[in-house]
Amino acid sequence: MKTVLHKANTRGDANHGWLHSKHTFSFAGYYNPERMNFGALRVLNDDSVDAGMGFGAHPHDNMEIISIPLEGDLEHKDSMGNKTVIRKGDVQVMSAGTGITHSEYNKNSDKAVKFLQIWVFPNKKNVQARYDQITLNPDERHNKLQQILSPDPEDAGVWIHQNAWFHLGKLEKGFNTEYAIKGAGNGVYAFILSGDVSINDQKLNTRDGFGIWDTDKFTINADSDAEILLMEVPMS
Repeated sequence: MKTVLHKANTRGDANHGWLHSKHTFSFAGYYNPERMNFGALRVLNDDSVDAGMGFGAHPHDNMEIISIPLEGDLEHKDSMGNKTVIRKGDVQVMSAGTGITHSEYNKNSDKAVKFLQIWVFPNKKNVQARYDQITLNPDERHNKLQQILSPDPEDAGVWIHQNAWFHLGKLEKGFNTEYAIKGAGNGVYAFILSGDVSINDQKLNTRDGFGIWDTDKFTINADSDAEILLMEVPMS
């Protein structure tokens, strides 16, 4: 078994005034050669955008991009003609593939929007660009792991061009469970959204990240009421 620990206060910190972003992995002006990615997981940004502000139109290609709102409403527009709003409880995915241009703005005039921006390397290059979003039932993650992403369009959650599975859990203090790795050669990066959690014997706190691989399974124990995101991805 191999592990890597990224404490919350060791993340890259980019404060642009209207945008405050914490970077788990190297991104934009934050560069750490020891923190380029976790397997196919390339970007994990913890973003807060001020009221009425946002990212103007910009391009992406050959990347699977997942957005998970945590607070507020995020307005999305893209070159495929999509104009949507994603809110807490939604998951948005874009397969950038051959190329896509999009913008993201805080739709609210009175409060920040907070969301996770996640990039995963695809297992296929130059696929047709694609957009999707779903609304999840939060009851399905109460003391369980709710699947929100997979490689299979027929499976629960959104899907991407990669042998990856994401789960969200909202766990009560004292709850424990086991996670079994789904894909051969995969690892899991756990991100603690809130509260205190132990994975195997590693104690983790709010916004800590913990990667685990070269194992078939691991245990999760909620040391307090907690919310957790698990991202299983290929390691090579």
